Amino acid sequence: MDAPKILKDSKNKIRVDFERTSLAERLKAKYLSTAFLGKVIWKIFRLVLLVGIAYIILFPFFTKIAGSFMSREDLVDVTVRLIPRYPTLDTYKYIIKENSYFQAFINTFLLSLMCAAVQTFICAIVGYGLAKFKFKGNKLVFAAVIFTMIVPHETIKLSMYMNFKFFDVFGLYGMLNDALHFSETGSIDLINSYWPMLILSLGGIAFKNGLYIFMMRQFFKGVPDELEEAAYIDGESTFGTFFKIILPISIPMMITIFIFAFSWQWTDNFYTDLFFTQSGALMMPRIITVPPSLSDDSFAAQGLYESCIENTCGLLVILPLILFYSYLQRYLIQGIERSGIVG
Repeated sequence: MDAPKILKDSKNKIRVDFERTSLAERLKAKYLSTAFLGKVIWKIFRLVLLVGIAYIILFPFFTKIAGSFMSREDLVDVTVRLIPRYPTLDTYKYIIKENSYFQAFINTFLLSLMCAAVQTFICAIVGYGLAKFKFKGNKLVFAAVIFTMIVPHETIKLSMYMNFKFFDVFGLYGMLNDALHFSETGSIDLINSYWPMLILSLGGIAFKNGLYIFMMRQFFKGVPDELEEAAYIDGESTFGTFFKIILPISIPMMITIFIFAFSWQWTDNFYTDLFFTQSGALMMPRIITVPPSLSDDSFAAQGLYESCIENTCGLLVILPLILFYSYLQRYLIQGIERSGIVG
């Protein structure tokens, strides 16, 4: 049976009767009801839950930040918890000076910027092709992309190193060397250079590229086909449509991919340790070590002190990423929402 409808005159009468009641009665009806009490309990529960989750997530960072300002005396003082009694900046000073922080910053920034820019563009092209073009082997190529996300990197570590240690595409360099005799090895050694990372990025098989291609494919599948059809009718070519129409509307998604690629390359130690074997190739992950001036085996709590120093190194490594994310977080959220990988 349908619920009785409240006429307009009845609504007006109810409102007038409510306004004629005393303030005390209105407050009692509004705030001393079961519905209001339920809302208050729910809001309190939600606040306590969110505060608890935030505490669990943020407390380790607070302890690391507080520990970075502690002196040796604070570490052996059991009364010191989070607030140092004798705060000092010596840890930061020696890390920046003796661990060559700024040199590592420049090297890592150049490598991360190069890889992120190349990977963003290449993954956009591959994702667009998989999303908008129907060809034989489309699903097979996409399955290969997903496969790159599943295979552990350790299983191909040795083969990647040997391929770039003795680099020779299709044996062309070896054939030229046999004819002209300009090299003794018959191959090119690309280790300790940016070339391995650049080649992997250009091939779309660098670190996490399978995920980037998947995200771009999901985004392009949501782009209406009518946009491309209208461009084709106007005489645009496939590449013209891609560069003039598709890329401009995919800027938020591409910024998201760029942020991911830049951040993961910034803190990567798998490929950097694999392809940069010389000590002079200083990258950000390699500064996480105790400076010589802060090393003292006679100190009673040396293990705890070294742990605090390494935590401080980690804070200095991620500090540029925090600033980077704070500036671009709006584009990151938009890109993730449009990628279709959340629901």
